[in-house]
Amino acid sequence: MPNAMLQELKSIAAWTDEDVRQVIISGRDPVLPTRFLIGEIAAGIHAACGLAAAKLWELRKGHRQRVTVDVHAAPATLQSFFFLRVPTPPPQRPWMIGGFYTTRDNRWFFVHPGTNPEGTLKVLGCENSVESCTTAVGKRDSHELEDTFAEHGLNGAVARTAAEWAKHPQGIALSRLPVVEIVRIGDSPPEPLPRGNRPLSGIRCLDLTRVLAGPTCSRTLAEHGADVLWVGAEHLPGSGNFDIDTGQGKRATFLDLRESADTEKLWKLAEQADIFCQSYRLGAIGGRGFTPDEVAARRPGIVYAFMNCYGPVGPWAGRRGWEQLAQTVTGLSLEEGQQPPPPVTEEYMNQMGYMRQWHTPAGIPRLLPGAVTDYTTGYLLAFGTMVGLYRRATEGGSYVVRCSLTQSGMCVERMGRANADEARLQPEFPPPEMLEKLCIERDTAFGHIRYLGPIVQMSETPARWELPVVPHGTHQPVWLDRPE
Repeated sequence: MPNAMLQELKSIAAWTDEDVRQVIISGRDPVLPTRFLIGEIAAGIHAACGLAAAKLWELRKGHRQRVTVDVHAAPATLQSFFFLRVPTPPPQRPWMIGGFYTTRDNRWFFVHPGTNPEGTLKVLGCENSVESCTTAVGKRDSHELEDTFAEHGLNGAVARTAAEWAKHPQGIALSRLPVVEIVRIGDSPPEPLPRGNRPLSGIRCLDLTRVLAGPTCSRTLAEHGADVLWVGAEHLPGSGNFDIDTGQGKRATFLDLRESADTEKLWKLAEQADIFCQSYRLGAIGGRGFTPDEVAARRPGIVYAFMNCYGPVGPWAGRRGWEQLAQTVTGLSLEEGQQPPPPVTEEYMNQMGYMRQWHTPAGIPRLLPGAVTDYTTGYLLAFGTMVGLYRRATEGGSYVVRCSLTQSGMCVERMGRANADEARLQPEFPPPEMLEKLCIERDTAFGHIRYLGPIVQMSETPARWELPVVPHGTHQPVWLDRPE
């Protein structure tokens, strides 16, 4: 049976049936305790990423290779932060207020502390506790609170059904777009791929992304050989283990775009890059001049990869958002919460911490078992970026590649359902024997760590990360020499 996700991406990439015959996807859903077909969706996206890399390899060598993905392994990549083992995890302040709360008008509202938890507490007028937040949200009407959060640059959303989202102005705007857009925005001559023995050898990716989808995109490019230089700022807070999870295969530097000298350094990097990848709120980087059109003007042939929460168009395009909010507005969490949670012991629940939100009783909105829209969007952006590189090499031009957490949520919603009784009996994580095969151990600056490796199997160019994860700011803001 054809994989519906791969077929949708085949159309976006303009691949042929012969191209897709290089791919083998084994297994079927359910493989996690959810009716949503996230195993098959994840497998289809990984297969598309592998095929996009294989098409670039074909440009280099003139022949094809086999791409294989297992539906039972693919969902692990939607939970990969959970399998990371670090000797001394970075310290993080616990924020207790995140989750679903009932409003005065009897709607569910998701509060996300985001990067400004103090601001969230101030607007709500509450303390950092579930009890205080419950009382504060219960005094507000849902849509008024949602608009107030947006006005203050905070993260929160009303839980909607898929039907409600389909009628919302933002849902309508996104329904007119493909799950990944690949748009030519400028003319330039075709650029042959640099020399090298991997699909993305010699390709330079300038990575201005933060948790979690954007860094997943650039990490995926690194696993096929790209030189990825992550650019952050020393004054911005890190994201703990998420940074380690998504930092594999990259170099990392600091630049402060409040300083003109560092802005010029970023422009010099961009002018020598092949990919400009960013995941800041719409207008944040563009307000400093780094819009797709400006970057393409100074570096014709650039592939500008961009993702955000709510998409590139529509009244919510500039709003802040996270994984949980994309699940909340698109109907995923409300529908997931209609089903009984998977059976677990009280001891297991006590160990779950934040992931207790996977186990709320029926009738309360529930998040899907994994950072489904975050990781999915990152892999989709990597797929689109590699297709853009292929088009640049064969047709020429500059390209912008766009996707969003919310578009990914809408994609998950429309892909169908598995049998509810069968789904409820599935384990939350891959079995230990599978994880042993999928995980990698390595010595790093953070100690001896264990992490999830790439799950796509390539017959000639195995996916791998050559460089270990490093602390932010380790490297100078310069490119490596291209392979001779």
